[in-house]
This record gives sequence, structure tokens and C-alpha cells, in this order.
Amino acid sequence: MTSSAVDPQQLVRVRRRIFLALFTALAVALHTLEFLLPSPAPWFRLGFANILTLTALFLYGGRAAWVVTLARVGIGSLVVGNLFSPGFLLSLCGGVTATAMMTAARSLFGRHIGPVGVSALGAVGHAAGQLLIAWLVLVRHPGLWQLFPFFLLFALGTGIANGVAADLLLDLLRSHAAFQPAADEPK
Repeated sequence: MTSSAVDPQQLVRVRRRIFLALFTALAVALHTLEFLLPSPAPWFRLGFANILTLTALFLYGGRAAWVVTLARVGIGSLVVGNLFSPGFLLSLCGGVTATAMMTAARSLFGRHIGPVGVSALGAVGHAAGQLLIAWLVLVRHPGLWQLFPFFLLFALGTGIANGVAADLLLDLLRSHAAFQPAADEPK
């Protein structure tokens, strides 16, 4: 019986794809669960799915964060039945704005900004993106912008909480054997 050699780079790529698929599936599940929970006000969500976007961003980079965000919004909206509805547009615009701000912050500041700071910036982007699309598509009234301070305050609170959760998850994952280099992998 012959044993075939395992290419360490191939193993890293397969492992990355598996975990990225898992992060995406969990983000869709959290997006769906959050949709089913009662909301304190229209458009207010806790953004738990963003924990997985942050995790993908810090483990694998910006491209992975975009995959998780766009798949979460698209598949999640398909699952809950609001694909191409106003709620979908709000979610998409908020997610795109948040992910753009988070990936930009991560690429500009690198190791000088952690998950909590990146998440807070993403939450601000999400609130601004949602309010902008609401104003452009749903409610063309200047009074809508008076809601921004409340959205911002709520978003910062949830962004910080989600950033702390992502930081804890990253600590847990980085100590897991799946994220440790194999003996024959380059370190």
C-alpha cells in the first residue's frame, strides 16, 4: 500500500474554503434568525452575522469578508423571502458600505486596529448606508436624517459588542489545530 504525499499548500487552500463556507453558512443562519426576532424599531438589527464577516476578514482578508457579506445578504434574503424587496436593498447597501469600511480600515491600519475598532467602523458604515438607501429609495424626506444620531448610537453599541464577540471567536479559532501550520507547511 502506497501513501500519497499531501501538498501542504493544497491542504491550506482546502481548509480555507471549508472554513469560509462554514462562516458563510453561519452568517446566513444568523441573518435569518435575526430577521425572525422582534426588532425594537424598523431597520434596527443586532448584526450578529457581522461577527462571521469580521472573523473572515481577520483570518483570510478582504476578499473573504466580501464573500461572507454578499452571500449572507443574497442567500439570507432568499431564505426569508425578501429578495429584491426594500428590506433586501437596505441590507445590501448597509452590508456593502460596512464591508467597504471594514476592509479599508483593515488594509490602511493593519495590525494597529483590532476587531472591535473595525466592527465599530463597519457599524457606522452600515447605519449610514441604510439611511442613505432609505432616503434615496423609500422616504425622500429631510426628517429621515434626524434619525441618524439614534441609528449611529445603536449601531456603535452593537458594533462594539459584535467586535468583542469576533475577537473572542478569533482567539478561539487561532488556538484550534485547524489554524496551526502543519509540520511540513511553511510558517
